[in-house]
Amino acid sequence: MPPISPSLSLRKHLREARRALAPRTRLSNEIRIAESLARLPIIQRSRWVALYQSDDGEVDLTLFQRHLLKSGKRPCLPVLRPGRVNRLWFAPFAPDKPLHLNRFGIPEPDTRRQPPLRLRAIDVILMPLVGFDASLNRLGMGGGFYDRTLASHAWSRWRRPRLIGIAHECQRVHALETRPWDIPMDFVVTELGVTSAKKVRQG
Repeated sequence: MPPISPSLSLRKHLREARRALAPRTRLSNEIRIAESLARLPIIQRSRWVALYQSDDGEVDLTLFQRHLLKSGKRPCLPVLRPGRVNRLWFAPFAPDKPLHLNRFGIPEPDTRRQPPLRLRAIDVILMPLVGFDASLNRLGMGGGFYDRTLASHAWSRWRRPRLIGIAHECQRVHALETRPWDIPMDFVVTELGVTSAKKVRQG
């Protein structure tokens, strides 16, 4: 089967699939995903973990956020970077701190009160996605925010954040057509468990 092009029709199909999940199924998936994340050694060793605010049917990480806080981890959230095209900062947040809506209507920390972190300080970035394939390539919303943010850092010599895609199994496809700037994930976690890039290479 040839790779699937990340076309508008594919994105539309996968977004509709995740939005169509029944509330009970969605909650069950989120519980299983939170449990799988909590068991991951890379999470257990981490201090700073980047989450995201779910939108458009993305997996809600509220349950996992509670686990992080109970475990003494430090969560942060993506922030649209001002003055730069389609790039992100990551800023600390806490449940008792107010968030404001960005231009897409997604809550994010106020970096005037909470300065963003240096990217190398973050241990793990949990990434929302529209689709993914067996090689752990990620299909995003098309804006390229994560790819542009990570592009200058992902393969440098210093320690980079580990990238974990979060999705429902209905978002899995056989193969995605990749671009030179695409950055593959280290893990994908769905309701069926964890797939690691290491296992993919060995398999």
